Amino acid sequence: MTSRQEKASIGIIGGSGLYEMEGLVRVREVRPKTPYGHPSDAIVLGEIGDVTVAFLPRHGKGHRHMPTEVPARANIYALKLLGVERIISVNAVGSLKEEINPLDLVVPDQIIDRTRQRANTFFGEGLVAHVGFADPFCPDLSARLAAAARETGAAVHEGGTAVVMEGPAFSTRAESFLYRSWGAAVIGMTVLPEAKLAREAEICYASLSCATDYDCWHEVHESVTVEMIISNLLKNVATAKDIVGRLAPRLRAERTCICASALKDAIVTAREAIPPATRERLAPLISKYIP
Repeated sequence: MTSRQEKASIGIIGGSGLYEMEGLVRVREVRPKTPYGHPSDAIVLGEIGDVTVAFLPRHGKGHRHMPTEVPARANIYALKLLGVERIISVNAVGSLKEEINPLDLVVPDQIIDRTRQRANTFFGEGLVAHVGFADPFCPDLSARLAAAARETGAAVHEGGTAVVMEGPAFSTRAESFLYRSWGAAVIGMTVLPEAKLAREAEICYASLSCATDYDCWHEVHESVTVEMIISNLLKNVATAKDIVGRLAPRLRAERTCICASALKDAIVTAREAIPPATRERLAPLISKYIP
């Protein structure tokens, strides 16, 4: 586990192109042990103003983990151990709408899950819980994130559905047109299972989605490539860091959203039936309901 003094209230998960966070003071690294192995990389703790944040590069420094391989359970569990209550996730996405231009920012409010190979729950092995996920992103944190993004002068789209695909290959053209017909706004590979796991861990979760391309549906713009994504995302990295730097010191108030008590009525297994090993493994998540 992590030492008692190493705590952070805000977690920042950096996506493609965002592997480090400048502007932090009193920087140190921690490597919490989890039942799910090691997180993607060392977690960097530091202060923005008088708020301690925990920064984790999702793909690891050097971009070593493809989306399916990201150890999401270890990442969220490690942030929970550090005391994180809110996660700001930075994601690269393709635009599925004409009005969402490359380099625009989107703070989505819905998800369509097209992943197939990812462990997406902490529960099982004798303990069953069904969390509510009708609103997969924290409404309060998302609203604050969008407001901070607008302060930078960036083009910000508040709300919209994010399609999360398995990857690592990009969409076929038929898939891209299908997702557009569903009314989806953006497509990416990394919001899930993070958002589900964060809800199970009672952590608020919001996504700052950076549009880098038009996927492969647009008649004029060329289809998405890695070079296109990295080039456009790097242009937005400074803006993303500015947004996080503005928002983090403001997130001090007590949480009143549904995220903070997501497990309250979700655990359905009889307490006496929970295996001791499972109870111990999930103690950081369930201890306030199952001492």
